[in-house]
Amino acid sequence: MARLNVNPTRMELSKLKKKLVSARRGHKLLKDKRDELMRQFMILIKENRQLRTEVEAAVSDANKYMAVAGSVMQREVLETALMLPKQEVELDVEEKNVMSVNIPVFKPKYKTADSNDIFSYGTAFTSIDLDGAVKALSEVFPKMIRLAEVEKACQLMADEIEKTRRRVNALEHIMIPDYEETIKFITMKLSENERSTTTSLMKVKDMVLKQSHSYR
Repeated sequence: MARLNVNPTRMELSKLKKKLVSARRGHKLLKDKRDELMRQFMILIKENRQLRTEVEAAVSDANKYMAVAGSVMQREVLETALMLPKQEVELDVEEKNVMSVNIPVFKPKYKTADSNDIFSYGTAFTSIDLDGAVKALSEVFPKMIRLAEVEKACQLMADEIEKTRRRVNALEHIMIPDYEETIKFITMKLSENERSTTTSLMKVKDMVLKQSHSYR
């Protein structure tokens, strides 16, 4: 807590009181923002854990299918089967504002709506395990997109929470106490000046009265 270097005048006192009111209002708003960010951050963290578990399990299953397919199919046949995919995906990136944080929103657009277009090969010379691998990856793909979205949102919100926390602490432990200490000092100084002025006026009054009596 430190006193600001200002002149102890009524004008400065009035300015500081207004600044103190604004600082307290800003402190409350920032605390509310921080608390709401924390609440939404915890929701996203919970979703992130669940999505990551599901995605890792699905990718692990796809890898197992692919390993089996690679062991029963010739390498050239496997590479040829996956060389020219029918399905294509474009990713549109939009944003939504959450408590002053621009969160990315990923929207995939598929070339075709036919679910069978994930298979870019015939079934005559391929293994059913290859079908299992392709299907597992296709089914987990939307969750992978959502996982990327959630993880980026968590990162951005964590940064904003840290910035807001610092601002709250600066107001709570530095600015507001400094304003309060300075206001207290100026108030005491003005009161002291008023008492001194009153004492001086009383002395002057006594002197005037004495002079008046002597003239009489």
